[in-house]
Amino acid sequence: MEPTHLFELVIAMFLAIIALHYAAHGLGLPPSVALLTGGALLAFVPGLPAISVDPELVLVIFLPPLLMDGAWAIALARLRRHMIGIASLAVGAVLFTCAVVAVVAHLIFPSLPWAACAALGAIVAPPDAVSARAVLERVRLPRRLQILLEGESLLNDASGLVLFRFAVAAAATGAFSAGEAIGSFLVLALGGAVVGVVVGTAWVKLVRRLGDEYLIIAATVLLGWISYLLGELLHVSGVIATVTTGLIASWHQHTVFSAATRMRGTSFWTVMIFLMEASVFTLIGLSLRDVVERGGGLTTVIATMGLPMLAILVTLVVARFAWVFASDLVIRFCAALGVTRAQPLGVGGATVLSWAGVRGVITLALALSLPEGFPGRDFILATSFAVILGTVLVQGTTLGRMIAWARLVETETERARLTMSQAEAAMAQAQFGTVQSLAYDAEGKLIHPQLLERYQRRATVIVDYAERTEHYIPVLHAHFDVILEAVATGRRELIRLHRAGDIDDETLDELERDLDLEELSAISAKA
Repeated sequence: MEPTHLFELVIAMFLAIIALHYAAHGLGLPPSVALLTGGALLAFVPGLPAISVDPELVLVIFLPPLLMDGAWAIALARLRRHMIGIASLAVGAVLFTCAVVAVVAHLIFPSLPWAACAALGAIVAPPDAVSARAVLERVRLPRRLQILLEGESLLNDASGLVLFRFAVAAAATGAFSAGEAIGSFLVLALGGAVVGVVVGTAWVKLVRRLGDEYLIIAATVLLGWISYLLGELLHVSGVIATVTTGLIASWHQHTVFSAATRMRGTSFWTVMIFLMEASVFTLIGLSLRDVVERGGGLTTVIATMGLPMLAILVTLVVARFAWVFASDLVIRFCAALGVTRAQPLGVGGATVLSWAGVRGVITLALALSLPEGFPGRDFILATSFAVILGTVLVQGTTLGRMIAWARLVETETERARLTMSQAEAAMAQAQFGTVQSLAYDAEGKLIHPQLLERYQRRATVIVDYAERTEHYIPVLHAHFDVILEAVATGRRELIRLHRAGDIDDETLDELERDLDLEELSAISAKA
């Protein structure tokens, strides 16, 4: 394909993404479902060139920034608090699922070598970070379940990658050592964490010296790729390196970013991540044609592999349910003995956690990276795609109803000590204290009476609001509705003045930015 045609195809894909996203909102579907389905349908459009996805390139382009985004947004305190549960899912559940899938695959195809069965298990075992984010952003979960799913999706890729590499090596050499696999995993994980700490620390020092907003944003955008590529270059886990770097950067961004850098950087980053996430699902759909052609056509794939693929998909779901419910029973037993203070999830929470294991780009990339001539390659490839389709289309679309059925409630231990209103009150009191100390000159004369009155009144009002929030909410909503109407009127007048030639572009941009900030502030306060 000529470079110009490739670029045209990329632009067409972005246009399709916008159309499919719009359609998903109109139909009330998760965008990932519309993108995956739309991509699969587009793959068979006559005249459209076949899309051959390079798995290594897909991982390098998409995985680092998406992992970085997940690490940037995750609640670090809750991540630490629930690390045992996250490790159970990210390592234990992946190992268990891989083993169960390998056994079932060997029962279905006794002639398939155990190493190939293990490779299939490693490919489909880890739920995907991108798919998990796409599903979770449309549902509301208690904080504990949210952090378990987010933390699992960030860390389980490393487990799946290690298992996959050892399975492929075992298929090639006929030898496998469990001790060597465990040692390799520890080296990869610890080495990746060290690389992540080094890169993250270097970024913090660099950002403090750059001083230019756009240079800071550019350095931050490149951060995930730098950490991932450096980790892979040093033969450690690029996934762990990227996640570690993201956690460090997220922790320090509150102190090293200016307000302007944060606003501009967040806007750019949000659009970039949106396009990358959407592109991943569209590319997965577009790759269906290649998968079907490898299997001899859609009819042949369904006839010869339909039932085995369904059996593997059901095995995946059952294995995750078994692991999550067994883990919850262990927690319940330990809590009864007083060994741990952790509370079990309960039937509803465990069911939702089990049902949320959606597969995506990692599964496809690992399947496509299998070498030619690998035992059962066509079956593994078709099964991997069926698993992605099944989990995204079935679990992704029904997770919201599953959550509604479970009637989950936030536990007291997961609630923050202060509400947002109480935090605002504490912040206002601290600001008033600073203004009060600076409102007088060295001789004790009041030189900033208006500032002092403004901050004193603000502190008093916010404290009262924190104590009687429910009483003030209707009044505040009406208050900010008036502000938003005033902003809209001011914007219309500003545009009229510019169209009439009474003000220049610089004045328009400056005053429009002030209106934008006022509007965002009012919308945030009203939410």
